[in-house]
Amino acid sequence: MLAEYIAKAVENARFERLENSRYFGTVPGFQGAWAEADSIENCRRELADVLEDWILLAIRRNLELPVLAGVADLNKIGEVQYAETD
Repeated sequence: MLAEYIAKAVENARFERLENSRYFGTVPGFQGAWAEADSIENCRRELADVLEDWILLAIRRNLELPVLAGVADLNKIGEVQYAETD
């Protein structure tokens, strides 16, 4: 389910080529999530990794996730239970 959500988010990514010939990518709705790499494919892969961390942190902090067309609304999955740590 998470992999589907990330793949859909990356489909909505916007990329631009920087002056130094590197690529910069963001996804609308995922504030602060961005990636930079030497090729658009590497930028896309890096952005997927960044989004995974962004999503997991948002879930951990009980923040609302963007709703993406065509995938399950992760906000309606239910509360996540975390193990107590010492």
